[in-house]
Amino acid sequence: MQFEVILSSTKHGHVFPLLSPPLLSPRQCTMASLSLSLGLLVLCTLALVHCDLDDVQVRVWGLSASNLKGDFLSQPDPYVKVWCGPAFGGMSSILKNQANPTWPGEFNFLDIIHKSVLKLEVWDNNVGPDHRLGTCTTTIRPGTHTETCHLKKGTVYYTYSYDYSP
Repeated sequence: MQFEVILSSTKHGHVFPLLSPPLLSPRQCTMASLSLSLGLLVLCTLALVHCDLDDVQVRVWGLSASNLKGDFLSQPDPYVKVWCGPAFGGMSSILKNQANPTWPGEFNFLDIIHKSVLKLEVWDNNVGPDHRLGTCTTTIRPGTHTETCHLKKGTVYYTYSYDYSP
């Protein structure tokens, strides 16, 4: 059996009835408790992740490659996709018929988790599905660094800077 409790509030000499919601069944109490616990867990996790973020920047530029191998009959039409941690920074332009490309532009990442992995994927643009030529990964370190990455189908060069002070 469920009961409603009638409360009242006074404001400026007037009495206003306040109705409480019906009492919850034991099952509803358990579900409400679990929902509250889950919500608090999510909030605490977000707070911890946010504490690990730094207001820093990772900048990637100077992307080039040499001796990229495309399909059997043609030069590759290469492009690069860039990530830092879980953040996708974007894709370079596609350079047609270039075994030794130099891509213009740069990629910038903000609020990076310290010691994130910088990942560059090199792709060959095709009429059908694109073909991945290789992947470069490095754990970011403070400072400016020029990297060389040897793929099965060529070599990639790039520079990144990571502004970090603990």
